[in-house]
Amino acid sequence: MPPPSALIAEDEPLLAEALRLELARAWPELRIAATVGDGHGAVQQALDLRPDVLWFDIRMPGQTGLEAALELADAWPLDEAPFPALVFVTAYDQYAVQAFEAQALDYLLKPVEGPRLRKTVQKVQAALAARGRAQAPAPVPQAEAGLQALLERLRGLVPAQSPQNAPPVGAPLTVIQASSGARIHFVPVADVLVFEAADKYVRVLTAAQEYLIRMPLKELAAQLEPEVFWQIHRGTLVRATGIESVERDDSGRLHLRLRDRPDRLPVSRLHAHRFKAM
Repeated sequence: MPPPSALIAEDEPLLAEALRLELARAWPELRIAATVGDGHGAVQQALDLRPDVLWFDIRMPGQTGLEAALELADAWPLDEAPFPALVFVTAYDQYAVQAFEAQALDYLLKPVEGPRLRKTVQKVQAALAARGRAQAPAPVPQAEAGLQALLERLRGLVPAQSPQNAPPVGAPLTVIQASSGARIHFVPVADVLVFEAADKYVRVLTAAQEYLIRMPLKELAAQLEPEVFWQIHRGTLVRATGIESVERDDSGRLHLRLRDRPDRLPVSRLHAHRFKAM
């Protein structure tokens, strides 16, 4: 069995090096696969390298460690590898510590000290050992349920910052202007079932037609009523009243069907909580 690997996400090089040196003392067998300085890079490197352990700093430029962990858990290919053990590194703040403990998430305080790190290392080693003792990888539905539970705990620590969690700025959008050749179509928002990001465009789907508009989905979402259009994926907004049913596949992932279109749309892990039965 190859030695365990880890990824460190820390935007301050001196602190990243200090953590690497302390880990070398506490866990000599651990291989540091990469060190990155921002949340977006941490997500991409983790998906590429599939490490066994993640050490995520909370405060990083562009994307916090919590936001990066949410994005990574949402995108992780469970059918290819188990989700890594996750440890957050944070400056001392009693409220933050209580929040992490309440959500049962492991953390380290800055500056990282040897005795506390060794306790965390022992917990991570025990978790990896238990995974290794299993006769076979956990069934995907079981692993999916575990990852959903982690997402719920992470969501409890991340403030709602998405435009979909805030009322629209000014009056909500009522008409979409979509060009087609020399013609501009005026599409009532009341007729739209789906907004779907596609490269530099957004597909606007009604029951019978499809249009393209050149506007970022995030900007568009800020002009829509969040209780009317639900975000079901990073790049998909769906009219709630246009949803006919939601079904779970063999791996535990959700897909929804619309009343007036044949599309079968995937629901990401991050937004699956919307579809719990009343």
